[in-house]
Amino acid sequence: MAEVQTQQALIEAHALARHVRMSPQKARLVMDLIRGQKAQDALQTLKYTPKRAAKHIEKVLRSAIANAERKAEDSGAPLDVDMLFVAQCFVNEGPRWKRLRPAPMGRAFRYQKRTAHLWVAWPSITWRLRNAWQPTWRKPKRRRACAAPRAVFARL
Repeated sequence: MAEVQTQQALIEAHALARHVRMSPQKARLVMDLIRGQKAQDALQTLKYTPKRAAKHIEKVLRSAIANAERKAEDSGAPLDVDMLFVAQCFVNEGPRWKRLRPAPMGRAFRYQKRTAHLWVAWPSITWRLRNAWQPTWRKPKRRRACAAPRAVFARL
């Protein structure tokens, strides 16, 4: 008899907002606040963040939650929304709008209106249950000013 192998579907949901009229540098400041947080904690953080980017990122985050629910429903896998956490989120630079501003003596100064692509993703459910990933933050190692051993300075 042939053995039937059942492979549980990897559910990875993501959401993307393209051409958001905002500087990517400013959007990254808010995106860094929610990286690694649970879904509900991230929504609360965005709700009380006094930045214009928080509104756009919250919209993408809610869309990613809805995408995860939909994928879980389609595949028949159980999904606990309270267990979702922001695995990946980043901001890419979109196309720039080139504009001209009048300048003295008939000249024109060029400026650029920047746009951003916002991306948020949840990991696959089976991966999360198997590894139970929790974000860990650690301090970076402190480097010495020079490579000479300390004993050399003690003799001087």
